[in-house]
Amino acid sequence: MAWIHLLIAAVFEVVFALATNASEGFTQLGPSLLTVGAAAGGIFFLSLALRTLDVGVGYTVWTGIGSVGTVVFGTLLFQEHVNTWKVLAFLLIIGGVLGLKLSDRPAAAA
Repeated sequence: MAWIHLLIAAVFEVVFALATNASEGFTQLGPSLLTVGAAAGGIFFLSLALRTLDVGVGYTVWTGIGSVGTVVFGTLLFQEHVNTWKVLAFLLIIGGVLGLKLSDRPAAAA
């Protein structure tokens, strides 16, 4: 269940980042309220995930998924530029997140 909570927290993290951009420095009420709500939701679900996961793994995965999701949706919603180096860097982040997920599995009994 911790990994599900962590994925939900990461979705909130993406919404938080995109809404922060859309708030135009907190001058737009709707996106500003969404920013605050998404931040609270992300931290709440992260805290649930950290009941079980190590904080180093949980926080790193949360920010990693949030970063990659923000780039993907920032490109789609705000026409942000993506180049080969950005794609490579985000593939490395995804690889790190997967590595952390795999490292969380208990060792097999011998």
